[in-house]
Amino acid sequence: MLLDSETPVSFQGHLVPSGTRLIGWSALVHTLSIQAPVRRACCVSVKHVSGSHRKEGNWTVFDKRYGSGHEFGDHLTFALRHEDIDLLILKRVFDAVPQTVVEDFVRATPTGTLARRAWYLYEFLTGRALDLPDTAGDLTAVDLLPSDGYFTGKSVLSKRHRVRNNLLGTEKFCPVIRRTEALESFIHLNLSEKAKEIVGKVGAHLIARAASFMLLADSRASFEIEGERPPRNRLERWGHAVSQAGKNPLSLEEIVRLHGILIADTRFVHVGLRPDGVFLGDRDTENNPLPEFIGARQEDLPDLVAGMIAANNRMGNDGLDPVLQAAATAFGFVYIHPLQDGNGRLHRYLFHHVLAERKFTPPGMVFPVSSVIFDRIDQYRETLQGHSRPLMEFIDWRATADHNVEVLNDTADLYRYFDCTDATEFLFACVQRTVEHDLPREIEYLRRNDKAVRRIMDVVEMPDRLAQNLVMFIRQNKGTLSKKRRQKEFAALKDGEVLSLEKIVQDEFEGFEDKGS
Repeated sequence: MLLDSETPVSFQGHLVPSGTRLIGWSALVHTLSIQAPVRRACCVSVKHVSGSHRKEGNWTVFDKRYGSGHEFGDHLTFALRHEDIDLLILKRVFDAVPQTVVEDFVRATPTGTLARRAWYLYEFLTGRALDLPDTAGDLTAVDLLPSDGYFTGKSVLSKRHRVRNNLLGTEKFCPVIRRTEALESFIHLNLSEKAKEIVGKVGAHLIARAASFMLLADSRASFEIEGERPPRNRLERWGHAVSQAGKNPLSLEEIVRLHGILIADTRFVHVGLRPDGVFLGDRDTENNPLPEFIGARQEDLPDLVAGMIAANNRMGNDGLDPVLQAAATAFGFVYIHPLQDGNGRLHRYLFHHVLAERKFTPPGMVFPVSSVIFDRIDQYRETLQGHSRPLMEFIDWRATADHNVEVLNDTADLYRYFDCTDATEFLFACVQRTVEHDLPREIEYLRRNDKAVRRIMDVVEMPDRLAQNLVMFIRQNKGTLSKKRRQKEFAALKDGEVLSLEKIVQDEFEGFEDKGS
């Protein structure tokens, strides 16, 4: 199948470098009018390029020797050999070309590694069998994804293709995580063991208190990320649910149960998979939607959520690093956006669910990941929008009579297949901050606080609650008791006693860092 070799001036909003033409995924998407974003576009130069390729703006420009052909197979081969795997583009390319074109591609090199990978992916993604005989049983099997380039699941051999499927998910939902230097470094930190080592050196009572404080901080931050300040009872209800993370297997029923806990007033919010559209964004002066992102169509939700749960189970059973699994499941959930309200908080709950279920976190403890996210809210939003924003170009929608959105085209694949690498790096950085800073800081704070309270009560007899408040007030006022507090709760104290108590707090908290970086 010959593809049109004419290259446009711009492609998906970016100028194509002069003296180049599209190649690989970009050529296939442009020529076949594929409705999918090319996130790392490639082109081939008419000239030689030093070092075989170079970066030029949003493009990777390859030396002219990479662009010898204009056939479908030439571009597919280039993409599979030199570009990151993109299951969304592959699925839509396979749907766009006649089946015989793919059959001819495989027949040209039936024992070739790339041909067999393409053959397997065609049947995996489309559910249609190519008119080809099974591969000979004595042919050496190959991995579907190279393990040096991707984090993979346990291999399952397809005898028909002599290909080992090591994807992280299924045909219904399949994230991809590239093996980057950053992720390799995070994994080698052994953060789970570090956390357990920190906890193992501390008494059970102190750890229980630290866990309680961190749970409250995470619950409060998860609401604050959404711009909410719920009443204490609602916050505690959600905190209790988070504290049980990982105890029940992930299922649709469990998601609905948690959604019911999260939504205090169900008169205007449907609990469970939403029956209508959903969008994130603003509204114009007439209350019409101005979406920045639109969730999956409601009719696609059961299949997508079932696929997400199956992929989560596979990643867990295959022993994928728990943080990678947590990112793929939680970010996949929020991209689907299956609920009318509460998607963000359930998404962040899933971090805790996976980490607890995989015993990454110490027993009974919740890492305050939401607190770190709140501190890094701009980076969090950039991570989310970096994935979702390019999808909007391929979602056809219209406003409904009730000022919601209705999606008009088939968008399920946009949520089914995604690269989760950037999101995984973000989550791992948050977990690192939690383990290396927040957990030891919380323990150290409690140690210092307890010692300060004991010394205060040696100087002046008072209830423990009042001594705790005194420490807090002195610290809040940078080492001294404010005039207001001095004249109110602590009016009975003598001036000399106040100076002594201030000195105790100053000594015990000397050098203590108050705020995480």
